[in-house]
Amino acid sequence: MQTKTITKQILLLPAAGKRLIAKSLLVHPSIDKALNNKTIVIIAGTTNGYVAEEILKKIGQSSGFSRKRFFRGITLPPEYKTTKTGRMPDERQFPGDVVIVKGKWQKGKTIFDIIESLEKDDVIIKGANALDLLNKQAAIYIGHPRAGTINVALQAVLGRRVQLILPVGLEKRISGDLNCIARKLNDSNASGPCFLQVNGQVISEIDAIKLLTGADAELVAGGGVCGAEGSYWIAISGTKEKIEKTEEIIKSISAEPGFELY
Repeated sequence: MQTKTITKQILLLPAAGKRLIAKSLLVHPSIDKALNNKTIVIIAGTTNGYVAEEILKKIGQSSGFSRKRFFRGITLPPEYKTTKTGRMPDERQFPGDVVIVKGKWQKGKTIFDIIESLEKDDVIIKGANALDLLNKQAAIYIGHPRAGTINVALQAVLGRRVQLILPVGLEKRISGDLNCIARKLNDSNASGPCFLQVNGQVISEIDAIKLLTGADAELVAGGGVCGAEGSYWIAISGTKEKIEKTEEIIKSISAEPGFELY
């Protein structure tokens, strides 16, 4: 007898989406494999702050970690003061990336400290700024004159087959071709950050639901007001058991508060 497939719709705000993505990486096969025997580098970023919290909590080492300054560049409302590359004026509170070697958090280390020792089956987790949902590709804004952390990370990804995972929320979805956008924004006549399309495994909320429950998910609508700006509706399809499991997870994260600097 064929199992009946049903469809329900759920609403997610971006902060809850970040938490959902983070929880899904706990069951990602490559991360699970690397966590106790290899090296995982979580490059600082707002979405990756949630990822770091979940992974550090899993290994019992979350004490001392805060995601409030776990980023290099950041997009903020106009009333906040940042540099031209999106950095906070005072970077003394930057804690470093989260580097986990054989299950141990190497506090204060960054991707720059560890890059030469990375090898096959190690994992780099790096956030992104643009998501081509149709083609499951992502791109990153570049504000550093030497292309920042992604330039360093790619040395290991392309040179030594280190796996690159790109957690990126649906609020960063775009409709254009990433390579065409890159050519335009990287032109000598352009201003603002440069733009790099990066080949890695993209993990959005759509992928997170699949990893956590096995249900299929599809972005079907978006938008809201009174704090729901940037929210999105997702249709989830699967067996009754998969739908119930998804709803249980969404209920547990739906009240995730927005990101705060202080």
